[in-house]
Amino acid sequence: MEISDIQVISEKLIANIEKVIVGKRGVIEKALVSLYCRGHILLEDVPGLGKTMLARAVARSIDATFKRIQGTPDLLPMDIIGVSIYNPEIRKFEYRKGPIFAQIILVDEVNRATPKTQSAMLEAMGESQVSIEGMTIPLPDPFFVIATENPIEFEGTFPLPEAQMDRFFISLKIGYPAPEEEEEVIMMQAGRHPIYTLEPVISTSDIIQVQNLAGTVHVDKSLRAYIVSITGSTRIDPDLELGASPRGSIALYKASQALAALKGRDFVIPEDIKVLAPEVLKHRIILRSEAKLKNLKPENIIAKILSNTPVPIQADPGQPK
Repeated sequence: MEISDIQVISEKLIANIEKVIVGKRGVIEKALVSLYCRGHILLEDVPGLGKTMLARAVARSIDATFKRIQGTPDLLPMDIIGVSIYNPEIRKFEYRKGPIFAQIILVDEVNRATPKTQSAMLEAMGESQVSIEGMTIPLPDPFFVIATENPIEFEGTFPLPEAQMDRFFISLKIGYPAPEEEEEVIMMQAGRHPIYTLEPVISTSDIIQVQNLAGTVHVDKSLRAYIVSITGSTRIDPDLELGASPRGSIALYKASQALAALKGRDFVIPEDIKVLAPEVLKHRIILRSEAKLKNLKPENIIAKILSNTPVPIQADPGQPK
């Protein structure tokens, strides 16, 4: 497989997913970027916009195993990672795997689970493994988590701690469709939902090859400095209490590589970084109380930083790293 093949694969995936998710190519592209980087997605949006369908469509398109976990206050860690049950026939405890052992996981309303249950996912998301009762068990490859939150309803929810927010590679919003797109959605679902007829267009082994190849995309030294300058600016911005960690810089670097590959390029350009910075960084920063009183949002801060950070002149992509 070559970089040019990633663009072909991506177009197949996007076209297939668009049979279910209409008019949201940009969102689909960024979701694929996260998948290509072995990252995880936090989907923050109101109900009914297709968050669950996006996860299911990605899973069906790559022929991956899929499990859905519903976040509720009574959800326990063992409901996610599994539990040992005594088998009287063999007089031993047998470990029964939980739903986390699928290739694509949808955690619906993750902030309705208690902090203890949320923390059960940290190792899985960060290290692609589960430790239980002295055992360390690797998770399937690829392993991809899409967690959803309702940003409007807060009653009965538990805010995600900063450590878990930082585990999410990217934060996305689907948004309302345009009127003509909504009409198309109505007609698509007049009969059977298209998700049930969606067929795989590539295999999970293809995705693993893409993941391995995306990391070879060239990033010029000036663009690495540009990424560090952007994330560094979040740490000194007067409107921010907490800036992005080095993990944010790493995520933006990898995401720009994956987006370049998705576009068929073997080198990153400044626009790749600028397009991805808001979604990669906004959930990694915390606003000061005064900024919230001014109705500022993380997206506003990132946009300000991008506008104030000089864009490097693109160097020759053929130069060595």
